[in-house]
Amino acid sequence: MTHARRYVQEDLRNAAPGDPAVDGQAEMTSFDEVYDQPDPRHFFRVLGHWDYQTPRHAQGLFRRLAAARTGTARTGTARTRTARAAAPVTVLDICCSYGINAALLNHNLTLEDLYAHYTSPQAAALTTAELIEWDRAYYASHRRPDAHRVIGLDIAANAISYALAVGLLDEGFTENLEAAPPTPALLRAAQATLLVTVTGGASFLSPRTFQPLLAATHEPVWIAALVLRTGSYRHIADGLTPYGLITEKAAIPTYPQRRFTSEHEQRYAITAVTAAGEDPRGKETDGYFHTALHLSRPAKDAAALPLTTLTKDDRRPESVIERDSFRG
Repeated sequence: MTHARRYVQEDLRNAAPGDPAVDGQAEMTSFDEVYDQPDPRHFFRVLGHWDYQTPRHAQGLFRRLAAARTGTARTGTARTRTARAAAPVTVLDICCSYGINAALLNHNLTLEDLYAHYTSPQAAALTTAELIEWDRAYYASHRRPDAHRVIGLDIAANAISYALAVGLLDEGFTENLEAAPPTPALLRAAQATLLVTVTGGASFLSPRTFQPLLAATHEPVWIAALVLRTGSYRHIADGLTPYGLITEKAAIPTYPQRRFTSEHEQRYAITAVTAAGEDPRGKETDGYFHTALHLSRPAKDAAALPLTTLTKDDRRPESVIERDSFRG
């Protein structure tokens, strides 16, 4: 989710003055306290006030990407490839928090349903243990027949524990790959990954998080990141190139993330977006942070399945794709 401040705290302390990650952290409101509670009720109460909506946009995108991945895995015989095309894929969600992306990917639920569920009087009256039991049944009753296997990665131990307890994650790991190499258990779990997803924190991560995971996988991986327009994805895209992945950015559409908490935050966002060569009009000027989709994958996959076909349900004007824009 959007807890990059905590995820790279040690790295930010050692960053150079003027580093955009540091500058952005100083300018944006911190919601650190919501990300590692025993359950997600506080998360939904607080971020709902600011109309946090990235998982809503990610839901359709990630379902389409997961479906596309079933047809692009290349190893094995024709028979095994046919079987794989009808099977779920393994998704690794980085900065997964309470498993909200997994909830929306694998269940017949909307983000609005989750807001209503976790802010309801019924939820407020429960202990965390009671909520976990309620949620286990809630998600089981809405499980999709085509559910995918989801691995979660986050440094928030309480959030990972909750997501595992209610059945949103198949495996969960509390590791910070910006600070230390992945454990053998995480590398084993990542071997079958076909899709990596990130809906918060990408602007503050580095290739250190992605590279050991890519080295462990058995198939070429797609990485889908919704990145705030106030930050840059260049350093990550460049770090993925040695693994045979090109990065495309869908300039249209952009996706609202949340409302600004203050005029100061809005001024920062407009200035940062403009400095990045983007146009804030109708987006940040209208009161919301916006994200853009960055999709990294092998060149042959990009040629066979243009990014416009994967974002078509989200577009109003014709989509604009910036391919390899991070390499000039």
